[in-house]
Amino acid sequence: MNPEIEAVLRLLLATFLGAIIGFQRERAHKPAGLRTHILISLGSALFTIVSIMGFTGTVDPARVAAGVVTGVGFLGAGVIFRGMRGDTPIVGLTTAASIWVSAAIGIAAGAGMYIIATVVAILTLIILLIPRVKG
Repeated sequence: MNPEIEAVLRLLLATFLGAIIGFQRERAHKPAGLRTHILISLGSALFTIVSIMGFTGTVDPARVAAGVVTGVGFLGAGVIFRGMRGDTPIVGLTTAASIWVSAAIGIAAGAGMYIIATVVAILTLIILLIPRVKG
């Protein structure tokens, strides 16, 4: 298969899988929803593809993945906040985690790990659908 066509398929998979997670976050009325998760997954996949295909022999692709994880950490931190009072619970941890896993799914899709990316997206969706235990 043409490498560019395969790259496009990887990007489409990352987009679709990011959309699945983002749709759930959107329906749950969370600050990072559909578009955010799609863009994170798509961007992670593109960084991965470019590092693998564009810099053959000169760059270690694992370093790009590490950079994506670091950058996504800042996005995740942006959705976590604590209320003004000290007794207010921290909110946004699950959304931050979903952003983090969306990036990982994008990296996996970009690396051509189609089954792993899909299984992780399905597992993530199942986990996000588990009702919260309030206690």
